[in-house]
Amino acid sequence: MSDKLSLEIVEFGDTSIKLYVPGYGYVKQKYEESKLSAVGAHFPYWAKIWPAAIGMCNFINAHSSLIRGKKVVELAAGLGLPSLLAAVYAAEVCCSDYLQDAIDVIDRSIAINEFNNIYTRLLNWHHLPDNLHADVLLLSDVNYDEEEFSALYKVLERFINSGTTIILSTPQRLMAKSFIGRLLPWVARQEEMEINVPEKTFVSIFLLKKK
Repeated sequence: MSDKLSLEIVEFGDTSIKLYVPGYGYVKQKYEESKLSAVGAHFPYWAKIWPAAIGMCNFINAHSSLIRGKKVVELAAGLGLPSLLAAVYAAEVCCSDYLQDAIDVIDRSIAINEFNNIYTRLLNWHHLPDNLHADVLLLSDVNYDEEEFSALYKVLERFINSGTTIILSTPQRLMAKSFIGRLLPWVARQEEMEINVPEKTFVSIFLLKKK
């Protein structure tokens, strides 16, 4: 796989994260393979650095006290950039995705950064284990499919009720307005950011807690 990945350096303040990113050929190959093995296969959107991940990392960098010394879990991590930055401050980070291909790439990024407090795990938010706990839950750009909103809300509700602090980052989508509206009773802080990678995108960051 090494010849199909590029190594990028992503900087947040004084902190640099090394991140493996699949090239176009690798992404195309995985998409073609998935179409052969599954009806209605989705394009591997996990294999890209999205503005919401950059926004979340900017937020973490500015408010590192929120995760310093904490146990952090990221769901639907994709390339795992927020988890990798969180590992600079947290006591323990579980970086998860429901796709093994994503986990394989994240493992390479963990290794090259030489972190020893972060591990990967295959997790699907539809079937989370009962013993999964976190001080802080990270969710970046997860509210993109209206059919998933109900299941996703139940995940948020579960963690909020257990005392978890949630950091949710999302591009500003009209179709997600109703979903975000349901979260307002939990919003302890909200920030808006302009992200210019790869083009200008406005990202909202929500800090959610039980009140």
